[in-house]
Amino acid sequence: MTTEMTVRNYPRTVELGGQRVTLRLMGDGDREAVLAFARALPGHDLLFLRRDITRPEVIDAWLNQARSGEVVTVLAEADGQVVGYGTIHRSTLPWTDHVAELRVMVAEGMRGRGLGRVLTQEAFANALGMGIEKMVAQMTLDQKGAIATFEGLGFRPEALLRDQVKDREGKKHDLLVLSHDVARFEATRAAFGVAEALGG
Repeated sequence: MTTEMTVRNYPRTVELGGQRVTLRLMGDGDREAVLAFARALPGHDLLFLRRDITRPEVIDAWLNQARSGEVVTVLAEADGQVVGYGTIHRSTLPWTDHVAELRVMVAEGMRGRGLGRVLTQEAFANALGMGIEKMVAQMTLDQKGAIATFEGLGFRPEALLRDQVKDREGKKHDLLVLSHDVARFEATRAAFGVAEALGG
């Protein structure tokens, strides 16, 4: 699928807790760096993802989707290592191509510094340029920090899927689906001056 879209200019640099983080689009040369990032994540963090990003063939498919425009992924890099990403995965069906799934992941050592919020804001800014009208995100109920971040940005619960995912020990977990209107997010962002803070 080829998508007409306008994304923000990258690379961009932000400072979080005294550390400089570079934001840039994922490209073909990032295969090994993204694999290393994924394999360092706690297993529980992978439960709400639709695919196992610790597998090389999955990263290859992800890169193919990025080339086609089906997926836009912004990587966060610090000290030469990937420390997070924000991905917009647009529906390929014509009757739902106004909807995209948002996936945000942050390395353990970078949590609590606001990187997840920054990546989510970047994703929304890019979603506007892609013509996306609705964003959805999903996570397990015990990921309270992530849920709080998303709700703080205006996401609201839309569905609760009971026993939807099973971890490596065989324990089942409920999955929470949240959604947000992209245009409403932009209005809120402008009202609170987030656009200025992010460089427009």
